[in-house]
Amino acid sequence: MPVPVPRQRETPATESGGQAVLPQASLTLLVIEDDPAGGLTVPEILDADRHRIRLRTARNLTEATRLLTPDVHCILLDLALPRGGAASRTAGGAASDGDPADQLDTLRQVLRIAPRHAVLVLTAEADAERAAEAVRVGAQDFLFRDELDGRVLSRAIRYAVERKRADIAQYKLAESKLRAQENARLERGLLPTPLLEGSDLRFAARYRPGRSRALLGGDFYDTVRTPDGTVHAMIGDVCGHGPDEAALGVELRIAWRALTLAGLCGDDLLATLQEVLEVERPCEEIFATLCTVDISPDGRRAGLCLAGHPAPLISRPGRPARLLPYENSGPALGLLPKARWPRRQVELGGAWSLMLYTDGLIEGRVGEGKERLGQDGMVEMINRHLERGLSGEALLEASVTEARRLNGGELTDDVAVVLLSRSTP
Repeated sequence: MPVPVPRQRETPATESGGQAVLPQASLTLLVIEDDPAGGLTVPEILDADRHRIRLRTARNLTEATRLLTPDVHCILLDLALPRGGAASRTAGGAASDGDPADQLDTLRQVLRIAPRHAVLVLTAEADAERAAEAVRVGAQDFLFRDELDGRVLSRAIRYAVERKRADIAQYKLAESKLRAQENARLERGLLPTPLLEGSDLRFAARYRPGRSRALLGGDFYDTVRTPDGTVHAMIGDVCGHGPDEAALGVELRIAWRALTLAGLCGDDLLATLQEVLEVERPCEEIFATLCTVDISPDGRRAGLCLAGHPAPLISRPGRPARLLPYENSGPALGLLPKARWPRRQVELGGAWSLMLYTDGLIEGRVGEGKERLGQDGMVEMINRHLERGLSGEALLEASVTEARRLNGGELTDDVAVVLLSRSTP
């Protein structure tokens, strides 16, 4: 059935009725109706601000898909368009309204091919119930053929476009809230409460996501004390950023805690974690770096294993901080099958602080050039803060803050830092 030609009536440019005004640019209306000659044949339709509304006409959904370019703002669908967009006419040549279910199915197809466009439906006044159902299905509004004129159509287009914009904004807000909740759940999995009951060691940690991507990354850490009094600490980093990498980080952390509490340590533990990673990673290119330390019950010695991860930093009273030995470290998890990870014995002494960190802390830039902070720069930075008497949470906060300042803004990668300290001589 042809869409009746709207007859433009003079509308004052100031008429708005409290409606949101569209940007000062012409709008494009795509009309989908099955009249071969096209229904809207007037040279132009003006909106309330006397801006031209450009018209395009499609006889079926195939044509509509081709004409649905980014500059189309609104779609006007004739509900009499038969299912599939093919003309269905009576013996006398008039278009048949067809089955109401078919007509709503056509609307659903339009909504599928144009999820971000405002959609108006056109129907007969006798079909008010069907028109209301069309709005429930997803159309922004409906119009009756017998009441259609230029002013009604232009106002309906403005309403529909603004309503669609509001709907999209509301959807994005809800999606953002869901993403924030998911990130919070993942973050709780990546950054658990340490299990150190009965230990004389002090624990501090800092975690800062790389805000340039606004996504949770794959940095994770954990600390537990086993029944024999040994304190086990770990920090790791799954390559990449996003929920998949974060989820893999959570799985590796939970697996590490379970295996540690079950008595595994060193090479056996890392080999098993590599098996977990190989099974759970979304693709073979994903790998993870890891640093593990197990501190003896007397707190004076530690076993160190590195899987492609930066070496920890140790500081003692009256002595400058330095990196622990990192020779003979093993590869990152997931890079080499049947790899080995040597465990190195390290003497800690009486009082000490041991800092584990991810590479986000050392890969920030220094100034506007290409130079990065690096491990040497980090050691110098930590020593400056130690000379100021900082320790624990204050030391970590000052270090991350300075790394951001040297970088000239937020660090591009996530940063996780863990500090274990012992004050007993």
